[in-house]
Amino acid sequence: MKLVFCGTPQFAVPSLEKIVAAGHDVELVVTQPDRPQGRGMGLTAPPVKQSALRLGLPVTQPEKIRKNDEFRERLTTIQPDAIIVVGYGRIIPDWMLQLPPYGNINVHASLLPRYRGAAPIQWAIANGETITGVTTMRIDEGLDTGDILLKREMAIDPADTSVTLAPRLADLGAELLVETLTRLQQGTLKQVPQDDSLATLAPILKKEDGLVDFTRTATEIQNRLRGFQPWPGAYTHFRGKNLKLVAAKPAQAPQQIAPAELRVSGDALLTGCAKGTALQLVEVQPEGKKAMSARDFLSGYRPAQGERLG
Repeated sequence: MKLVFCGTPQFAVPSLEKIVAAGHDVELVVTQPDRPQGRGMGLTAPPVKQSALRLGLPVTQPEKIRKNDEFRERLTTIQPDAIIVVGYGRIIPDWMLQLPPYGNINVHASLLPRYRGAAPIQWAIANGETITGVTTMRIDEGLDTGDILLKREMAIDPADTSVTLAPRLADLGAELLVETLTRLQQGTLKQVPQDDSLATLAPILKKEDGLVDFTRTATEIQNRLRGFQPWPGAYTHFRGKNLKLVAAKPAQAPQQIAPAELRVSGDALLTGCAKGTALQLVEVQPEGKKAMSARDFLSGYRPAQGERLG
């Protein structure tokens, strides 16, 4: 197929590379502008741009696409068979939806209609799911509401974070995209409308999503810590200052602990959570300090039995 590829983050790179390897003609790669990053705030190219340049593909980085006559004319001149959209980060305007005969095809990191939105990987882990997957769909005017083309499941390992799960889903999505394009060309693919009654949302993450609520159970808190990596993570307050929970796990407490209350048990630092559960703080990072083990935190801060977090 003659394609235009729209994508920005690392998650989209395998999809771009796989469709090129499969022999499709990517006439143009559309990605977001270079942004300041790092300690020196130097301009950094998005991962998709870096990949496209390695592949020798033409790249454009419009700041806006909805009302951009030059961009519209360029895509209209290309006359792509399909536009591929993977984590591009912009709403696709109606004129783009109408342009290619095979439509705008998206790779979404969930089993739609579950987890529609910007952060499906993070929310699936945060909500304690054990199975997720990827979906290819035709984009319409809604938020991840278009007809489903293909789906593939993937297990979420109990130790997975969004950082470890995302690359596996990206590879699975790339394989599914190639299969989707092949079957579209063959005419053997039947698109299926989504059941909106089964939809759940995965909204963009906010800093406050990382604030630990000790009225949740220990397992719920750990799931959110796993899901919200690398940002916003999981944090609370200790003695009026920020305390980041780097690693934590549910644990058996020698006796019930009130939610948010600290209890030292040998070398272990525990805090109470909902329904009589307890969370063992394995690694923490006090405000302005480097991450440290719970043992080092106990040695340096000497929390009293019954001190509270939050």
